[in-house]
Amino acid sequence: MITIKRLARMATVTVIAGTVGGAAVLAAQAMAARARSYAKPDMRLAMRSTVGAAGKPPMRLVLLGDATALGVGVDRVADTVGGQLAALLSEGTTEGAVGRRVELSSVAVAGSRSSDLATQVARALVGPAPDVAVILVGTNDVTHVGRGSDAAEYLGSACRRLRDAGIPVVVGTCPDFGALRAFAPPLRQLLGWRSRRVAKQQAAAAGTAGAVVVDLAARTGAVFRADAGTLCHDGFHPSADGYRVWAHALLPAVEEAAAVRGFLH
Repeated sequence: MITIKRLARMATVTVIAGTVGGAAVLAAQAMAARARSYAKPDMRLAMRSTVGAAGKPPMRLVLLGDATALGVGVDRVADTVGGQLAALLSEGTTEGAVGRRVELSSVAVAGSRSSDLATQVARALVGPAPDVAVILVGTNDVTHVGRGSDAAEYLGSACRRLRDAGIPVVVGTCPDFGALRAFAPPLRQLLGWRSRRVAKQQAAAAGTAGAVVVDLAARTGAVFRADAGTLCHDGFHPSADGYRVWAHALLPAVEEAAAVRGFLH
């Protein structure tokens, strides 16, 4: 999580920490946030699974990114954002979409930053190529010191590699840290500001690289702020309900990508 040194550097760019007292409050809150008990990664969530009826060539869906792409915060693959997306795709929820079998895999790693995506892309390209790739990353870019523009460049590079391989890419930008109950105000507001800045840079880089961008903060932030049940017990990672909200927000873009590959219609 956030260290005092990282916090001190982040505090210089916000009025909230414009005084010694404000900086001390932020440092104390950062220490408290770091001491919290957080949901642990379960690598069983990265197991390949198949959703939907057999009889048609499957659509291969791969998730890349950080803990949210893996599904930290839930115990079943079906409750992860990928599992819920696969279920929705198999049902053919959009008008005119017939649905089909979906093969779901994940190369996401908890704790990953955008600079780690290159390794994940290499893993995703081993074997049969995915039909659609979904990238969820940015959380750890917010909580670590570093330029958001650099993180965005790594994301853009990952998108280009996948697009050059003929794989449509959907990017869900950094979620709204202002909704995370793991952090008390004013630390929550500081991280919310940083998350919005990172998301904006992500959107520009991913869009330029040919990815379809979904602004998760804009689409789902209000829901997360209003409903504590969208977060798991740690107040940081989504719950099954939170991942469901994300899945519905991502679904139109994923269906659009799937249609490009000749699926769902």
